[in-house]
Amino acid sequence: MRRLAALACAFALSGCEGVQNALGGQGAESANFIRLFTAFMVVCTLMYLIIGGALAVAVWRRRREALVVDDRRHHDTSSKVGPALAIWTVLIVAGLTALTIASFFTDRFNAAVARNPKIKLTVTANQWWWDVKYTTADSSKSVHTANEIHLPVGEAAEVTLKSNDVIHSFWIPNLAGKQDLIPGRTTDAQLLPRQVGLYRGQCAEFCGVEHALMALNVTVEGKADFQRWYAAQLQPATTPASPDQVAGYGYFIGRECATCHNISGTPASGQVAPDLTHFASRRSIAAGSLPMNSANLHAWIRDPQRLKPGTHMPTIAMSQRDAEALTAYLGSLR
Repeated sequence: MRRLAALACAFALSGCEGVQNALGGQGAESANFIRLFTAFMVVCTLMYLIIGGALAVAVWRRRREALVVDDRRHHDTSSKVGPALAIWTVLIVAGLTALTIASFFTDRFNAAVARNPKIKLTVTANQWWWDVKYTTADSSKSVHTANEIHLPVGEAAEVTLKSNDVIHSFWIPNLAGKQDLIPGRTTDAQLLPRQVGLYRGQCAEFCGVEHALMALNVTVEGKADFQRWYAAQLQPATTPASPDQVAGYGYFIGRECATCHNISGTPASGQVAPDLTHFASRRSIAAGSLPMNSANLHAWIRDPQRLKPGTHMPTIAMSQRDAEALTAYLGSLR
């Protein structure tokens, strides 16, 4: 029973589903990989059954008759082994050829996924967050965000991948396979989402102590919804309205925050930390570490090192009043 329980736990821990499912197939590349995986499973399972069946027959025949040393029938098997070996050779050649052809065409199909991309974006990995920039010929129409990607369903996207520190790996299981981000080099990935939904990306290369808390929210939506989101992202930050928001804005601009973070339309123009222009519109805080809400935001502001040890955001001593004001201001940036 203990062995069965351990095996069940292993299967449970190794499985992913829902927003992070390698067998989801909601992207064109992911669907191609699933078809290739299925082909490999069918061919390999067939070969396994043939080998297992041959072994079972051999054992059965061996036990059926006692072995007699002088009985030539037990040694002269050329009449049976020859045809069997020829058939097995043909099966192996046919199976490997079929898998080679399937692999070649899967690679070609995936290469053609974003041959004419409608969306272009650059994703830069940092310890431990994602910088995301949508690039266009007109720089005034470019969008800068962090830890979140929005994509219109049915439209190809080309993702340029970079790293600012160590090797990371860009992986959105439901949509596509993994691609490494290597310091000093530029790589790329192609995404063609086929189904509306919320998916989760993840760094798939160990990159430091907070590797597990380096997630990426991916929203695939209708084209009209995507255009509305994109238009909203082009707007400058919301002007603080309430007294708390005004106080929080003053604290942010006058302290260390503005030297690291950028907020469009304000004097804050830091480039070494996530862009916060529309921070409150995101689904999570600190690259998937916490759901976006006032309580989590307040806790993050007061002591980020407790919630994500090793993060490059320092813990800044501040009063409860300042923390509440800063929470109010950042929570208004939608």
